[in-house]
Amino acid sequence: MRTTKYALISSKIKSLSKRRPSQASIPSSPLRGPISTPSPSPNLRIFARSLTSSRLWVLSDELKEIVGLIRRNEGGMESYLSAKSPKLSHSAVTEILRSLNSSNASALRFFNWVLSSSPGFKPNPESYNLVIDNLGRLQDFGTMILLLKQLSLQKHCVTEKAFAFLTFFSGSSLEEPVRRVTEVLNEVGGSCRGSGIFSLIKVLCRLNSFDLAVFVMEETGRRTSYYNVLIAAKCRNGDFHDARNVLDEMRRFGCDPNMNSYNYLLGSLFKHKRVVEACDLMEAMEGMGYCPNSLTFEIVAIHACRTNKMDFGMEFLNRMLSEGIRPRLTMHAAFVKGYFSAGRVDDAYKYVNEMSAKDKCSANVNYSLLARLLLASGRVVEAGGILHGMMEKGLKPNFPVYVKVMKDLHKMSRGDLSSQLKYMFSKFIPSKEASILNCSHFTEGLKAIDLELEEGDHLIRSCKKNDVFAQEKLVDTIYSLLL
Repeated sequence: MRTTKYALISSKIKSLSKRRPSQASIPSSPLRGPISTPSPSPNLRIFARSLTSSRLWVLSDELKEIVGLIRRNEGGMESYLSAKSPKLSHSAVTEILRSLNSSNASALRFFNWVLSSSPGFKPNPESYNLVIDNLGRLQDFGTMILLLKQLSLQKHCVTEKAFAFLTFFSGSSLEEPVRRVTEVLNEVGGSCRGSGIFSLIKVLCRLNSFDLAVFVMEETGRRTSYYNVLIAAKCRNGDFHDARNVLDEMRRFGCDPNMNSYNYLLGSLFKHKRVVEACDLMEAMEGMGYCPNSLTFEIVAIHACRTNKMDFGMEFLNRMLSEGIRPRLTMHAAFVKGYFSAGRVDDAYKYVNEMSAKDKCSANVNYSLLARLLLASGRVVEAGGILHGMMEKGLKPNFPVYVKVMKDLHKMSRGDLSSQLKYMFSKFIPSKEASILNCSHFTEGLKAIDLELEEGDHLIRSCKKNDVFAQEKLVDTIYSLLL
């Protein structure tokens, strides 16, 4: 029998696996059937809150007053708003829309006032999605069509937040709003149709409404990318049998699975320690002509690191590099953390050194990660040594890591090492003029060093608003700490 590339890999993984997964049968469920809604799990409730969260408690008194006025929907509202708040920031508009959505109060009149009173105001994507969600809560699908058509002309896209209102329906009551939204998206066309269908399917899958997700695909056109959302959701739930059924259905309807389709299933099988099934899947992929991509390599290598099979993981990584596939940072992090958690700090350092030559783009991140792990384990001097070594090679450390190491060295009365690090790091500090243009680098440093300034928070907020005076003052503060 021909020995394939996948067969060699899978046979080696099987030999490294100490425990075979349970062979208990997985109860199958039809891909289509009567629509049923399971009782909400904690994860689903968290997902719903992530889409519908309202933060009224952080609103200022002025914004609370505006929200109350809009809810009352009284005459002369626009005149009062123009006199009270002639110009609102993007963040204020967003918070007001969230608050209105939390109470199912119409936001359209307020949003129209914002656009008419400030001709130069351009709503951000989140605001548009919140308005669409608001129209859905009010079942105003006619206005939703008009708005989405305008947004499609401007090449805007729709996200999951636009369909947060669907999380308040359950069982058969969810069918009608999903049908209406599907009709709306088909009618509007353009960018909002494509992004909207994809986001709608994601929301339904997160709600475990798989039958309705398939219904949306039937009404709008089946695509591999839509099916991949379904596969990912079923894998997240541990429904591997159903995920394989989805692969079969894709082929029946002419949507050939791609590597992402299999990577979702492969990664989930490894995550749930079903190693033999994962290896069998890899061999089946080879038989169907699928070649591993960078994510496939990463899935297998990370599994090896998590199971303390570092040597096998390295063999796989070297093969990746030989084929010209650059590992992602997450893969490097898995190796560094794997060596470190196994107590093989020297091997972690050796790995970081070797990768600095083989994959130069990852060098800064890898060294900084190792220093952070050493710092977290109380090995402050060794963390300082890592930073010293990388700066000798001309590599700039992660700034928050550098600041935390410096802070702990001072606590240990190791001013000698901290002085060396400060001198070496000064070569990487840009001019004050350049720093003022990009102050986020220094605000991270302020947070990392826990600097107790009476006006520290005010400075950071002012910097974000491009207050040049505040930026200059913040830069001076950071420079005084570093130089």
